[in-house]
Amino acid sequence: MNQRNDVSGSLLVLGAGILWGTVGPAQVMAGSAACPVTVGCARILFGGLLLLAFVLLTDRAAFRTLTRPAWPPLLSAAAATGIFQAAFLTSVSRTGAAVATALAFGFAPVFTGLCQRLFLRTPLTRTWLAGTAAAVVGVTLMSTPAGSARVDPLGLVLGVVAGGCFGVYTVSAKRLVDDRVAMPAAVSLTLLVGSMVTLPWFVAGLPLLADARSLGLVAWLAGATTALAYMFFVSGLRRVSAASAATLSLAEPLVASVLGVLVLGERMPAPVTAGALILLGGLAVVSLSGRREPVVETTRPVRVHERDPGVIGRRRSG
Repeated sequence: MNQRNDVSGSLLVLGAGILWGTVGPAQVMAGSAACPVTVGCARILFGGLLLLAFVLLTDRAAFRTLTRPAWPPLLSAAAATGIFQAAFLTSVSRTGAAVATALAFGFAPVFTGLCQRLFLRTPLTRTWLAGTAAAVVGVTLMSTPAGSARVDPLGLVLGVVAGGCFGVYTVSAKRLVDDRVAMPAAVSLTLLVGSMVTLPWFVAGLPLLADARSLGLVAWLAGATTALAYMFFVSGLRRVSAASAATLSLAEPLVASVLGVLVLGERMPAPVTAGALILLGGLAVVSLSGRREPVVETTRPVRVHERDPGVIGRRRSG
């Protein structure tokens, strides 16, 4: 893998993070009466349907790549997608957006790095550790509430669970990419199956999505922040490690904060500004790090093919 490919993959993942960062501001601007869980379910349900229609119209044979070995990581990604929606949105409602965001997106790169190391056997690098540490510090500063935060044990736990789900999804998607699965087909199914977790909230709140502003919100969330963003993300996974992708996705809270200032007229206190600058530095380090300086080595000699998750994927898929 050369540096040019690393940078192009990083840009794709950053593009996904930028689109994901518009979710919160779009929801505020729309002022939908529907509860966040209903909107979240509508987002991944209709985003999955859009991708499914696209695949059926352009490459129906793509579903043939979903052979039996592909189903365990596909179902893991689907479960992680659905549980993330429920856990994160419930954490927001119980602890506030700032604390929930800090927990979910602060822990996401850590969980992803651990899952990558355990399941893909990809060494972590010193540059990844340094960039991720800076990014997590930046997100924490940006997400620190100005006043007193609500301390809710269940909300705190669910925030951490959401971060774990992001890690599971990223590593599962990386496994599918390395196994040469057609990702538009795989992503459409992970979104549709994942939406089943929150389907009861969607059905109960469906009448509240009937007004024009709510329909516009769902259209943006499903088309841009789900169908397009998820394809950017998994396409970037072909060129960067799962751990790097999780760190780069921290562009989401950065974009949300910038839009909050520029579009919603929110103030950006000094800690938030400092956090944004630190986060930008961390993202830049990870974007340009490539795969160098393995930190964690196995106790036996590591063969060349074991350093390349793409080769491991091909070996597993026969």
